[in-house]
Amino acid sequence: MFQAPITTERRRSVYALLELIYHSIVRDVRKSHRNAFLGLVLNMMQTIVFVLTFYLMYSLLGLRGSAVRGDFLLYIMSGIFLYLTHTKAMQAVIQSEGPASAMMQHAPMTTAISITAAALSSLYLQLLSLLVVLFFYHVIFNPVVIDNPAGAMAMLLMSWFTGVGVGLILLAIKPWAPDVVTVVSSIYSRANMIASGKMFLANSLPASMLVLFDWNPLFHTIDQARGFTFINYNPHFSSAMYPLYVGLVLVAIGLMGEFYTRKNASISWSASR
Repeated sequence: MFQAPITTERRRSVYALLELIYHSIVRDVRKSHRNAFLGLVLNMMQTIVFVLTFYLMYSLLGLRGSAVRGDFLLYIMSGIFLYLTHTKAMQAVIQSEGPASAMMQHAPMTTAISITAAALSSLYLQLLSLLVVLFFYHVIFNPVVIDNPAGAMAMLLMSWFTGVGVGLILLAIKPWAPDVVTVVSSIYSRANMIASGKMFLANSLPASMLVLFDWNPLFHTIDQARGFTFINYNPHFSSAMYPLYVGLVLVAIGLMGEFYTRKNASISWSASR
C-alpha cells in the first residue's frame, strides 16, 4: 500500500536518472566547501597561484622568448587550465564513491552515477573558474583574443576526458591497493608538471626530446590548444585525434576494471581501509 510505484516509462526513467546525477553533482561540488561560492573562490585562487608562479619563473629564468608571439599570460594560462582540468578530473574520479561505500546502500545510487557526478562536478568547477579568471583578466588587464575558441574548448574537454580515463583505471585498482593508487596518482600529477609540455612548445623541441613527451595525451591537447588560441602558432608535432583515441582506450579499460572490482567488492574493505 505504501510502496512507491516503479517508473516503467522510459522518458520518466531518464529524467529520474538525470535528476539523481544532478543532485550527486551538487553533493560533490559541496564536498570541498560547505559554501559553494567559497569553494569556487578557492579553486580560482589555486589557478591564479599557478599562473603567477609560472609567470615569475619564466621572468626570472629569462624564458619569455620561448613562448608564442602574443599575450604571454594567455600562453601560460592555456597550459595551466588544461593541466588543472586533467588533474582535477583524475582526482575527482579516484575519490568518487566506490562499490563498498555506504552511499551504495541506497537503491537508486550506483557507482556509474557516482563516477559521472564526480567527473562532471570537476569539469563544472574548472569551467567556471576559467571563465571567471578570463573575464577579470579581459576587463582589468588585456583583452582576451582567442583565434579559434571552439577548437580551444574542444582541447580543454579532451584534457578532461583523458583525465577521467586515467582516474577510472586508478579507481578500479584502488580497492585492491589503495596506498599504491595514492602514490601513483601523486607521482602522475607531479610528473605532468613537466611531461604535459605546458612550459614549452612542441615545435621548439628537438626530435630526441620530443619522444620523451609524445606519449602523453595532455602534451598533445596543450600544444593543439595553443595552436587554436594563437594565430601565430601552428603545431606540427602533436595531434588532436591522439588524445581522443587514448581517452577511449583508457575509459574502456577503466570501465572493465571497475566492473570486475564492483562484482568482487566486499563491504569490509570500506571498514578496514
